[in-house]
Amino acid sequence: MREQIVEMGRKAREAAHLMAKAVSGGKRDALEKMAAALEREAGSIEAANRRDVDEARQKGLTGAKVDRLTISEKVLGEMVSGLREVALLPDPVGEITRMWTRPNGLRVGKMRIPLGVIGIVYESRPNVTVDAAALCIKAGNAVILRGGSEAFHSNSRLAAILRESLREAGLPADAVQFIETTDRQAVLDLLSLEEYVDVMIPRGGEDLIRFVTQNARMPVLKHYKGVCHVFVDADADLHMAEKICINAKVQRPGVCNAMETLLVHEKIAGAFLPLMAESFRQSGVELRGCERTMKIVPDCKPAEEEDWYAEYLDLILSVRVVPDMEEAIRHITRYGSQHTEAIVTENFERAHRFVQEVQSSLVLVNASTRFNDGFQLGLGAEIGISTSRLHAFGPMGVEELTTTKFIAFGNGQLRD
Repeated sequence: MREQIVEMGRKAREAAHLMAKAVSGGKRDALEKMAAALEREAGSIEAANRRDVDEARQKGLTGAKVDRLTISEKVLGEMVSGLREVALLPDPVGEITRMWTRPNGLRVGKMRIPLGVIGIVYESRPNVTVDAAALCIKAGNAVILRGGSEAFHSNSRLAAILRESLREAGLPADAVQFIETTDRQAVLDLLSLEEYVDVMIPRGGEDLIRFVTQNARMPVLKHYKGVCHVFVDADADLHMAEKICINAKVQRPGVCNAMETLLVHEKIAGAFLPLMAESFRQSGVELRGCERTMKIVPDCKPAEEEDWYAEYLDLILSVRVVPDMEEAIRHITRYGSQHTEAIVTENFERAHRFVQEVQSSLVLVNASTRFNDGFQLGLGAEIGISTSRLHAFGPMGVEELTTTKFIAFGNGQLRD
């Protein structure tokens, strides 16, 4: 097994060298061919996916887990449109991001270049195979994919289609490789290939991400969990705040950018929390509150210390009344995961301070935490959300799959 993974790494390194030189039109053509091939191969993709779904049901998977695994006509259509959207994005490779002139006349600049070889370990959703490959190709990288065992047949078929499209476009097929085994040892072998793989990106639950981080011998772009907060300030428009909080918690509770803790300024808690609690109650949300919250909303459950750290990924919400914004920020700093935080306020000064002082990957004013998403923020697509800060912080789009090198232009300068 290790020999096969090492050979994949070697081929990926060779492909990455070629991809770094690929012209924008060639990469765009490859992505367009991938989109057309997915449409053309809809039947074979459906058949492969049916095998995965049938096996999942035989193993007892139900409901949301099977839904995440299923490639419906709509999901396939989203994969196709996603490829075409990425194809139309500006090519970041070769962009000069800054240029300055030294006193000796030497002109120094920074140029965007691909990261190189990217390894991606992910769970469940087969669309990650297509999304990840598209973004890596656009940014001039090679990628080695290792999907979850529950989507093995779907991922394998999708990767084969993508590789053939690269060949047809005159680009190296080995720029996209899929590990054709469910043996967990293959992941450990991949995580040891620091001579070939430049960065690892895990996508999935906290256990998977911690496993990759603990075993990888190369840098890892990751986030462990999303403990996201909304702070409703004393000067908030309460009608706006109610709508934002419902969207942040209820619209899709099982994702990393859903609100997990609501912080409310004491000056408006008495007016806001009873109305907010009723809205949450109608949406099936279980509230767990601090002592001050329980006095205002007597039927909520008492919050324990572990609730403030919790990523519920469910219709459960922790609520705390705070005396001021400073205490809200202290709470976020202590319990948050540096993922997404929002303030609802009409006070410009406090909004500005919140944005300056809260150090999360996305900080919003008067908007739902659910906007921490590459597509929603105008990146076209994303490969994940990083809270590791180096070298990306927040949604990772095409630009975040590049780095910069220094370049310099002289006319004979010598160092004294």
